[in-house]
Amino acid sequence: MSEGAETSRAKVIVAFLVVTAIWGSTWLVIKDQVGTVPASWSVTYRFLVACIGMFVFALVRGDSLRLPRGAMKLSMMVGVAQFFCNFQFVYRAEMHLTSGLVAVFYALLMVPNALLGRIFLKQSVGPRFVAGSLVAMAGIALLMVHEYRAAPPEGRIALGVVLAFAGLMSASVANVLQASSIGRAQAVVPLIAWAMLWGTLADAAYSLVFAGPPVFDWRWNYLAGVFYLAIMGSVVTFPLYFTLIRQLGPGRAAYNGVAVPVVAMALSTLFEGYRWSALAIGGAVLAIAGLLIALSARAKRA
Repeated sequence: MSEGAETSRAKVIVAFLVVTAIWGSTWLVIKDQVGTVPASWSVTYRFLVACIGMFVFALVRGDSLRLPRGAMKLSMMVGVAQFFCNFQFVYRAEMHLTSGLVAVFYALLMVPNALLGRIFLKQSVGPRFVAGSLVAMAGIALLMVHEYRAAPPEGRIALGVVLAFAGLMSASVANVLQASSIGRAQAVVPLIAWAMLWGTLADAAYSLVFAGPPVFDWRWNYLAGVFYLAIMGSVVTFPLYFTLIRQLGPGRAAYNGVAVPVVAMALSTLFEGYRWSALAIGGAVLAIAGLLIALSARAKRA
């Protein structure tokens, strides 16, 4: 292997580890964002800061911020799906489910991605991918049963599951839009910056209408959480992740979706007191095993 190839491989590994570690931790940080401040406003603050950071990042890189009309329309759709719908649902789901469980649920993103990709992008889905997805879904079902049994009588686990599913589908729509021919033709950072702008505007409008005037929490933990989620969890990770997709292909890059829940559930165990039963352990093992089976099939075609 040449020195250049080794350097490129090292950069890919570092990027993968950085994205996994940061996104694995963001689920726990989100938990503190849905207390005193309405979830809608917490999402708005996060992407207001992230949007500014992403535009500054694009300017520092020397990227042109001009997008063709078709690409601007695409950025609006991506922004509404990814940075409005997806995160509004995610923050609310974490009001009813542990952060680790929401992360595991989101690891199934490959399933709607594959289905929508086949419908709209004409991408093939192999039998190994289908089999692995079914195994993973069985694991998620066991984890859900565990949550129902462990939840207090007043818990609203079913609502949390519905909200997580809605967020999952929103994220999938955004992913498929980004994978379109128009999306692939654009520079990553400017496209994300504009998408964040449109998403932030939608978040702010929704918050004003349904949550009322802005509410803010001046606690150090809350402020640090907003900036961590905005800068580390958004500005740093989204460009890295899409760079991984371009270098490895969507199949191999999606291994990130398997590793993130492992980090998230470990942190949930340490900081949220998540209790592992035989049912939960079996569900987690099935979920991760199924995801690995499905992703191994995609990796061969990436």
